[in-house]
Amino acid sequence: MGEMVSFTGNGGTSEGYLAIPSDGAASPAVIVIQDWWGLVPHVRAVVDRFAEAGFVALAPDFRHGGPASRPSEPRQMLNSTQMDEAATDIAAAAEYLAGRPEVAGRIGCAGFCAGASLALWSGVFSKRIVATAGFYPRLPWEGMRTDWADYAGKAALIHCSEADGTSVADGVQSVRGAIEAAGGACQTYDYPGTAHAFFNEDRPEHFDQRAAATAWARTLELFRARLG
Repeated sequence: MGEMVSFTGNGGTSEGYLAIPSDGAASPAVIVIQDWWGLVPHVRAVVDRFAEAGFVALAPDFRHGGPASRPSEPRQMLNSTQMDEAATDIAAAAEYLAGRPEVAGRIGCAGFCAGASLALWSGVFSKRIVATAGFYPRLPWEGMRTDWADYAGKAALIHCSEADGTSVADGVQSVRGAIEAAGGACQTYDYPGTAHAFFNEDRPEHFDQRAAATAWARTLELFRARLG
């Protein structure tokens, strides 16, 4: 359904996988943030699913076609400098989407694992991004700020696996508190018995069909309420 596109932001050119609803109607938009493994088939499939649900969807390719080099890298890359740089790139993607004729309404951001942390953080960096959804985020990251200013009037949703400690984990509670302190809304959901990456069909050892379906429905509900 989708295609690779190029867009300009932060003084350079980036690429991403873009999908547009087939009905041709101007629609709200969602940015999909990969985990650190790259623009893998699972992420493209999520972009296509958002388009089927009525959203223009874009997954920026932060790795320029390459995967992470080793299993430990996703955690190592979670530091304040790299998170800020990546969030600035997401803000550029939001500007690109806002300029496309197929986009009407507001913009949301959803992500997975380290990308979920970025999706939540993107609400701080872009005024255009007004709703965020994080699937089993890595929280906190090195140097994560306690002040999440600019979340006033915005909404966040955090899907928490049992393996990651559920919503009572200190990192999740810190983010929720920071968003609410800034004037935003943050809802957390726990999925009992789930492993990290429970939404990823390409990882059958972790995939949980019931939890994934519920998390997806809740995400669509948030974006339809906030972006339309």
